[in-house]
Amino acid sequence: MRSANAPLGRWQGLIIGLWLCLIVAGGSLAYLIGERSGIRSLQRGTLHHLEIYASSLRSELSRYEYLPQVISLSPAVLNLLNNPQDPHLRLEANVHLETVNSHAQASAIYVMDATGLTLASSNWNQSGSFVDVNFSYRPYFQDAMRGHVGRFYGIGTVSREPGYYFSFGVMAGAQKLGVVAVKVNLDQLDEAWSRTTDKMLAIDGNGVIFLASDPGWRFGALRPLSSETLRKLAQTRQYTEAGNLQPIDMREHKPMSGGTATVVQLRPYTSSSFGPDHLLNSRKVDGTDWKLIMLSDMRPVHALARTSALATVFALVFLTLLAMYMQQRRRIVHQRLSAREALQAAYAELEHKVHLRTEALSQANRHLHTEISERRRAEEALKNTLDDLVQTGKMAVLGQMSAGITHELNQPLAALRTLSANAVVFLTQGQTSQVDLNLRTICQLTDRMGEITAQLKKFARRSGAVLQPVALAGVIADALFLLGQRIREEKIELEQHVEENLLALCEGNRLEQVLVNLLANAFDATADSGARPRRVRLVARHLQGGGVALEVHDNGTGISHDVMAHLFEPFFTTKEQGLGLGLGLAISAGIVRDFGGHIRAAQSDLGGAAFTINLRDGSRGDAHD
Repeated sequence: MRSANAPLGRWQGLIIGLWLCLIVAGGSLAYLIGERSGIRSLQRGTLHHLEIYASSLRSELSRYEYLPQVISLSPAVLNLLNNPQDPHLRLEANVHLETVNSHAQASAIYVMDATGLTLASSNWNQSGSFVDVNFSYRPYFQDAMRGHVGRFYGIGTVSREPGYYFSFGVMAGAQKLGVVAVKVNLDQLDEAWSRTTDKMLAIDGNGVIFLASDPGWRFGALRPLSSETLRKLAQTRQYTEAGNLQPIDMREHKPMSGGTATVVQLRPYTSSSFGPDHLLNSRKVDGTDWKLIMLSDMRPVHALARTSALATVFALVFLTLLAMYMQQRRRIVHQRLSAREALQAAYAELEHKVHLRTEALSQANRHLHTEISERRRAEEALKNTLDDLVQTGKMAVLGQMSAGITHELNQPLAALRTLSANAVVFLTQGQTSQVDLNLRTICQLTDRMGEITAQLKKFARRSGAVLQPVALAGVIADALFLLGQRIREEKIELEQHVEENLLALCEGNRLEQVLVNLLANAFDATADSGARPRRVRLVARHLQGGGVALEVHDNGTGISHDVMAHLFEPFFTTKEQGLGLGLGLAISAGIVRDFGGHIRAAQSDLGGAAFTINLRDGSRGDAHD
């Protein structure tokens, strides 16, 4: 009897050992799964916060981005740069900059000559004034003198206060007169970050921390800086007053659950031991070489993982006890009752699965409806934005043509003044036939002025996106009517090859805007190339595979291979600074896409560029929205 019980005891010990191993393995697995789930949830919230912080930082900078360029147009600044030794002009410029800064709320606004010497500053009558200080060693001054918009963050060598600098070069023709600079204080972002529970850092391209929720980390470094980086920082005096830029003591490791997340431990300057784990996430700030870093406390994640592990252990113990109970019950209950219970259990399981599946499908359906609503709202907002850009493009074109339009209207107005005066003289002399002739001429001139204003009103009208068959000959005639004065004044040779009865499925007013933009670009290209004579060719024809094409050729400078790849990107332009925003071709491409067509650029046989607009044939398609 004793020999029979010995193997049974060994089997029971083995089963208990396996059961304990299963409990430990289940708890460990639950801990890892809980940790990974907590990290993913924490990352989602962190990335959302980083997006908000980056937008806030970029918004704060964009408030002052165009201020130097606007101030460079001020007569007080221009007069001072042309006569830097005149004390009255210096006083006038100082007072003007002080007044502007009282509204702009920047740290300082100042004007430097071509050598970097400050001639006038908004803080001219304060201690620590920038006047007569030379900043030629600063990168923002050097960038502005090279014709670029300067951007730079550093500690002021005079004020000893950190700030972000914007700069813009002042030109008089080809002569570089000086630079206008604006300094912006970002301390309010530090104050906002200090109130958050997360740890925030902002580092520059060299890895130096210049903004931080913890003041002790400011002007430290994530890692030791190379000698070349230290030499460059010393040359620009970017952090001269910040000390030795010592790296913070940070140790990286991966979480137990693996993955791509980075977990760090920090050792404060006042402690000899490392602190708790923090999850590290980062995001670049658009338009700069900066990076925002957020360190989120991992203790809630670890607490969630421990809770998951304990819940799993209790669940496994409960399931084990339940299994033992069911086994004992199966031994007691009759086989028929056992079969019925098994059938009921299977039915209950099926019902549970059906319920879970139905609930999952309902949730997915609700989520799908939500996404559809959000997509519709986004599409509506995008459509409204494109309509606004199209209307803005029209107003920009009308502004560029204002000189020619004024000339077109001034000639009839002068003739009206002369004819009306002569009519009064002829009337007093009794020469009614001459009076009648003058009045008829006046009527003809007013009709001509009416045609001009009607054409401008038609072009400036905000049009919808209803597509219908449009005669290309009429669109071409309207566009050439708006540009007629420029064609005559600049002596541009214009060739037209337009097939008769050519219809395109589009919206005429918007297509006219696209054609005016392409023609204006062609005129500018022929002017830049210096070609004589300046030639532009217009071609409208049917395509063999169906559809119609509208082509604009010129003998201008042409398009290089590098430029061709970015031609239709927003804000990309090859024109000099101040002569274009780079939106014309991007808006034109968007309009043509709305018509169901496309626009492409290539080299022209005239020697310059050729732009081709492919549209659907209006004689075959039906008008629709």
